[in-house]
Amino acid sequence: MKKILLAAICFGIISTYGQNQPAPTMKSILLEQLRTAHNQQDWFVPAIKAVAGLTPEQAMWKDGNANHSIGQLVTHLIFWNKQSLAKFKGEKPADFDGNNNETFEVNFNKKSWDAAVKELDDVLNEWEKVVEAADDKKLQSWYSTIAHIGTHNAYHTGQILYIRKQQGSWDPEKGVK
Repeated sequence: MKKILLAAICFGIISTYGQNQPAPTMKSILLEQLRTAHNQQDWFVPAIKAVAGLTPEQAMWKDGNANHSIGQLVTHLIFWNKQSLAKFKGEKPADFDGNNNETFEVNFNKKSWDAAVKELDDVLNEWEKVVEAADDKKLQSWYSTIAHIGTHNAYHTGQILYIRKQQGSWDPEKGVK
């Protein structure tokens, strides 16, 4: 039954493409997922739009229930995107002792918050560039990790939007009412 459903979905996706538009590839699907979680709004608000216009004070704000701040979530996203990107590129990732809580630790001021937003944008741009340049063999061995990265980024972006709504700093005209 699952195979029939998957085949029907794939057929539906491919059949929606006109004669002038090529069928999607693994690369195009991964890039679309990375881009929509980064800076191209489609079904949901992307990360860069979610953090745009925040003050350092808003980025540090916590709800009092031991939940993460937006700044902590951004730091966490930067850490994991950089870790995976280094591995994808065949580089040594930053040292990590396995304590995920440390990936959320951050101290902000005006200058460091702006730098963190830029660093998030930079690492997400770099992911798109390396996937665009990668050959099919590399993507075949990395597709699951890359797909999970896009999902992870979208998940935490949703948390950022929720926090912004809690603190009253989100403009619903930007995508989430």
